[in-house]
Amino acid sequence: MRKLQSLFIGVIAIILLLTFSVVRLNHSSNASSQVLNIYNWGDYIDPELLKQFEKEYGYKVNYETFDSNEAMEAKIKQGGTAYDIAIPSEYMIQKMKKEHLLSSLDHTKIHRLKNIDPRFLDLDFDKENRYSIPYFWGTLGIVYNDKFVDGDKIKHWEDLWRPELKNNIMLIDGAREVMGLSLTTFGHSINSKDKKHLTQATKKLNALTPNVKAIVADEIKMYMANEESAVAVTFSGEAADMMAENEHLHYVIPPEGSNLWFDNIVIPKTSKNQEGAYDFINFMLKPEIAKQNAEYIGYSTPNKTALAMLPKNISGDKQFYPDDKTISHLEVYKNLGAKYLGIYNDLYLELKMYRK
Repeated sequence: MRKLQSLFIGVIAIILLLTFSVVRLNHSSNASSQVLNIYNWGDYIDPELLKQFEKEYGYKVNYETFDSNEAMEAKIKQGGTAYDIAIPSEYMIQKMKKEHLLSSLDHTKIHRLKNIDPRFLDLDFDKENRYSIPYFWGTLGIVYNDKFVDGDKIKHWEDLWRPELKNNIMLIDGAREVMGLSLTTFGHSINSKDKKHLTQATKKLNALTPNVKAIVADEIKMYMANEESAVAVTFSGEAADMMAENEHLHYVIPPEGSNLWFDNIVIPKTSKNQEGAYDFINFMLKPEIAKQNAEYIGYSTPNKTALAMLPKNISGDKQFYPDDKTISHLEVYKNLGAKYLGIYNDLYLELKMYRK
């Protein structure tokens, strides 16, 4: 009888333990479904929109930032944090697709995709938008201060080598951007894999170093707004921020060519809250939300409905919403592969070390 009682008590204990484990597992699952982990570039969304999203949808947003596509990809690949949303650039989307780091999108769960300008859908880096949804787009160009520089003398990449600009140029810190502008002066593609082209571009950049005051990242906005340099090479959205702070600043897209870039929203394969990820995508596709975000960030919105809602002084500004003719001279960065990306980075690092 005692053995039977012991067996009965043991069975009850096991049942209670299993029940407790299931409850904990369900609680953990429910908790994770109420959290949305977002991985984005620094200062790349209006913080008020995150608060609004939390309030409307009931999620707790964990928001982390990265400073390069490569850093973002490496962290997602490591899998330490299960990000539900990430915002890589076009060439990195190509790379992440090949590495099976992205979830394919269910378009039946995405509303308002018709708000996106067709020019920014079905692009080569993600045909049929199987893995990504447009977030922002823009260009790489030159900012100059008319108090120190004649605007007629700053229209082309070649103008950066003018002797009068000695120690007066700030470059955005990016291998593809800096190598690309030099390649363009020779009429080469910014995606060139020709080693002769790359050597030629590097030698020319070495000749630019006397004019380079600093190679910086986000700080470039503050430096230019405070008139600490006459000229800068930067992205269109950064330029918009500077120009809002200083009326003497102007942005130019060199007509011989430059970079046309796209940042898109993706759902990493490790996402534990895909429902929340789709809610976030649909939230950001709302015209009024996209409009508010574009006004805050300064970059160009691909949301044509939101664009129509923006003030004419923004939507009609060809520096930030260039016409089709200008766009036809621009190139999108392609995934160069590990070998050539390494070559670009090594040559760029040599340039930074060469600077005196």
